[in-house]
Amino acid sequence: MAPMGVIESTALGLAMRQSMWLYPVVEIVHLVGIALLVGSIAVFDLRLIGFSRGLSVRRLAAHLLPWTLASFLLILPSGFMMFAAHASDFIASNVFALKMCLILAAGTNAALFHAGAMRGAVNWDVDAMPPPAARAAGALSLLLWVSVIACGRLLAYT
Repeated sequence: MAPMGVIESTALGLAMRQSMWLYPVVEIVHLVGIALLVGSIAVFDLRLIGFSRGLSVRRLAAHLLPWTLASFLLILPSGFMMFAAHASDFIASNVFALKMCLILAAGTNAALFHAGAMRGAVNWDVDAMPPPAARAAGALSLLLWVSVIACGRLLAYT
């Protein structure tokens, strides 16, 4: 049996496909997690782009980061559960591959921002336009996460 077939034949994979309510409930949990993730990230990214300059970037980051991290407690297990139901289909899908690459790119963008431009945030924390590197990271982040959402929706139709 192919590796993905093994995942699909687990009790979890079978339950996800056979239960009338399990997959839809898990999908709703996944969507709530995505809303929390992208919502918290979008608010921060908009601040990085230059909106709401009266808000402290550092305080906003400290407030939103726990929400961003908490969203992963919903997204990761629910995403794995949905994957277990249709692993072979997802692995064969170019849209799924693109979605995973976009998530990796978004994570890399965030890591680079926090290792770089965010370290100097004390200089542009309040009432100042963020530097070009911060604005670019915010704009790229928004683009990447909207693209991740689009790929997630397209998976239902491929």
